[in-house]
Amino acid sequence: MRVPFLSLDRQTAELRSELDRAIGRVLDSGRFVLGEEVERFEDEWASYVGAPFAVGVASGTDALSIALGALGVGTGDEVVTAANTCVPTVAGIEASGATPVLADVEPVTRTLDPERLAEALSPRTKAIVPVHLYGQCAELDPILEFARARGLLVIEDCAQSHGARYGDLRAGSLGDAAAFSFYPTKNLGAAGDAGAVIARDGHVAERARLLRNFGESGRFRHLTRGRNSRLDALQAAILRAKLPLLEGWNERRRELAGRYTEALAGTALELPAEAPGRRHVYHLYVVRAPERDRFRAALRERGVETDVHYPLPVHRQPAYAGLTPAGRGLEVSEALAGSVVSLPLSPELTDEEAAWVAQATYEAASALR
Repeated sequence: MRVPFLSLDRQTAELRSELDRAIGRVLDSGRFVLGEEVERFEDEWASYVGAPFAVGVASGTDALSIALGALGVGTGDEVVTAANTCVPTVAGIEASGATPVLADVEPVTRTLDPERLAEALSPRTKAIVPVHLYGQCAELDPILEFARARGLLVIEDCAQSHGARYGDLRAGSLGDAAAFSFYPTKNLGAAGDAGAVIARDGHVAERARLLRNFGESGRFRHLTRGRNSRLDALQAAILRAKLPLLEGWNERRRELAGRYTEALAGTALELPAEAPGRRHVYHLYVVRAPERDRFRAALRERGVETDVHYPLPVHRQPAYAGLTPAGRGLEVSEALAGSVVSLPLSPELTDEEAAWVAQATYEAASALR
């Protein structure tokens, strides 16, 4: 059997009639940018997250930069975020005009370590961006306490955490603002780039709306300098069609993750762990493996495609070498980058495929001992 890492065409095929109706509704309306379809999705997404306001934008990266800008973060400010993240987090911070500063992560949850925040601060620090990585929230209580004690803002990067919970609250509802990506591979994915800013304050939401649309408050009336980051009505309609299914998809992800964890217990692999009080939605099922290349090759021989999220921490990327902090290490992030492997996991994975992945992974891991 061959199991691909991800097959987006499966979900599209299952939902084709619903997606066709959603797209047809937009085509019939003649309104393709912003408009009623986007407004309805914004209301539905805000309600799902448990926040007062959502503002649809063109991508998750734009969502982060616009959220920062709407909160007054910009040129001359520093923003602390996790070194173990995808480059778009850093790109979003830079797009706001601020300077990203990297802090190390916890080895178990692989998210921002609250104990490492103090060493990353400077007089220019304005905000913290915890990244809810792989489908699990960062440890928000101590991060929020740390930020509030110092007058810092907290903007959640929720690109991989649609529906994840921290206590009784959903990701995106705890910070001053949040940024979501609806890139096609996400737990809730569009048919292209799309994103949303979550805001707890009406003024911040209104500022985000201005920033996404050239600073325009009314036709040809520009109150501030903005950009073109408007959510397409087609993407909003597709997201609206999928949103009622998100909780079921997340439960399927959790079910499959549970099967993997049970099957792989006792192997040489370090398995993902759901922290107490959090609900992991397994955007990715990421293990740590000794001899990663050999492990992946063994899985490939058994027909299982894997991926690596991420093979280099941001500060080891050639474009971001200047972010390497002086006088302090990012050793956990570097160790993770050298050992993490993502196994196939999606709601459309069949029981037979999941069993094959679990067995193949067990055999490949056993060979590492």
